[in-house]
Amino acid sequence: MKTYRFFCFAAILMALVSCSGFLDRKPDQLLSDEDVFGDPKMIMSALANIYGRARWGQKLEDSNSFICLDEACLSNGGPDQTASFADDLWRIYPYTLIRNINQLLQSIRNSGLSVEEKMRFEGEVRFLRAWTYFNTIRGLGGIPLVGDQVMEYTPGMDIETLRLPRATEKDSYDYVIGECTEIVEDGMLPEEPSVNAARATKWAALALKARAALYAASIARYNSLMEEPVRTANGEIGIDASEAERYYEIALQACKEVMEGGKYRLQDTEEDKGRNFYNAVTVKENNVEVIWATDYKYPGLTHQFTTNNIMISAKEDQGGSVMTPVLNLVEDFEYADNRDGTIRTNGPDGDYVYYDSPEDAFAGKDARLWGTVVYPGAEFKGGKVLFQAGRKYLKDGVWQTETGTCGSTDEEGNVITALNGPVENSDNNINKSGFNIRKYLDETTSAGTISRGSEVWYVQFRYAEILLIAAEAAMELGDPAAVTYINQVRERAGIQPLASVTLDDIVRERRVEFAFENHRWWDLKRWRLAHKIWNGDENNPQAVLYVLFPYVIHQPGDPRDGKWVFEKKKAYMAPYPRYFQLRNYYNFMDQEWLNNNPNLTKNPYQ
Repeated sequence: MKTYRFFCFAAILMALVSCSGFLDRKPDQLLSDEDVFGDPKMIMSALANIYGRARWGQKLEDSNSFICLDEACLSNGGPDQTASFADDLWRIYPYTLIRNINQLLQSIRNSGLSVEEKMRFEGEVRFLRAWTYFNTIRGLGGIPLVGDQVMEYTPGMDIETLRLPRATEKDSYDYVIGECTEIVEDGMLPEEPSVNAARATKWAALALKARAALYAASIARYNSLMEEPVRTANGEIGIDASEAERYYEIALQACKEVMEGGKYRLQDTEEDKGRNFYNAVTVKENNVEVIWATDYKYPGLTHQFTTNNIMISAKEDQGGSVMTPVLNLVEDFEYADNRDGTIRTNGPDGDYVYYDSPEDAFAGKDARLWGTVVYPGAEFKGGKVLFQAGRKYLKDGVWQTETGTCGSTDEEGNVITALNGPVENSDNNINKSGFNIRKYLDETTSAGTISRGSEVWYVQFRYAEILLIAAEAAMELGDPAAVTYINQVRERAGIQPLASVTLDDIVRERRVEFAFENHRWWDLKRWRLAHKIWNGDENNPQAVLYVLFPYVIHQPGDPRDGKWVFEKKKAYMAPYPRYFQLRNYYNFMDQEWLNNNPNLTKNPYQ
């Protein structure tokens, strides 16, 4: 009798079922299909395993995954020497997982469960398979599509039957879209949101459908506009430009279904719009925006993101400030009445701009900045966060800089360099950008300790993305409703509405709305903008990472004494500009995969 073992990944789906040792069973403890998959609790245990494994790209367990792009820099230890992007960055080829998914799907279909139970479980399993394929496709392009097969090798069989060729990129995206369509049309998944958005619903399937269609549409449109389109002769890479409109229409229609469903909306319950945005992304309680998330629960499954990234002045344990946001991101957040988000550091005459308080430089900014980043003078857990790189004083009419170690003071007890820095050195866990991340930081007592950890979730889909996919698709289709969709998101952020929408507007809006949410890398690739923005040029301010160092004026008797000034600097921790090459639009196929399956083809530039 055939038995299946699913490797244990500690995953908890709230009030459903814990692993309870099931996923840790030794071979002689394995149960048969009839024993295991006739019991919904056992299926849930196996399903929890799949949910736990289906996570890729930036993640809360890996703080370094957030320093690769232009959102943050390393602040732990010495400079990051990365000069270009790896050919396998965030590459996955999860066919063991797909096989396990198909095993579970087959067992569910053959079980004695009720029709309703079978449908729900099958819907979830197929959603997770579509999600797995989607994450594979956006890195590699067209891939082998296994369908429902559980491939088995038996001695003497023709091995060629197991060596599937790559499908085209178009067919691969169509498979994901088709699976989501069937799941929704067959009513497999519930319409009611799940606890903590941990389980897939009809709306998660529609969100995945919309995102997959948008990616396919963007590749069809913008790859064809390149001087040297990235493609292969048989279509494993590249989608014909004629397909773009069809995909944009699919994406827009899927978004409309979510909007009309009425189950989710933009979180907009707090008067303080910055706090409101933080809550919308980070706080589970009474959340009406998050459609699907990777959830965590104490005890059993927590993460150390808060422990690793909290500012030093607020830390509860060892560590802190592993990665810190950079000025590039901060300046892309507009002011409420001015789309230029540049922080004013110097006036027309070259002299400093003097601020009464450091937070004044950020006054009137897009409220999403407060909800994403802790900037100088911003509040965190009831107190202002002090960033101070040093002091400025005049000597012979020239400004001089005085710095010290973090937490240093003069004889009168006045701060020279704040405990939080920022500084330029190679010390561990010391801020080196002038900012800390706020998004995902857990304000719960003890959440920043190693012994407890944080329960904050990592969002995979939320309603704001539905609006911005709709805005982008409508814009590309010439639909005037595009401005209505994007302005809903901007209104929640407290910034001025747009009169029209361009691709540049979409690029910037997604940049600030979804910072640290695993979108930036994939967005710039699908628009074919990555090689232009991250071109490796030291004179390109988009490719070079910058930081912002605050200083207090220490000049007793001078009217500027006690004022604050800022210096914009190239990031000490990122000495090289970001350099994205055409070869980086698709991951390279691993040589071992090619050796095992000669029917696979290499990707361009490989």
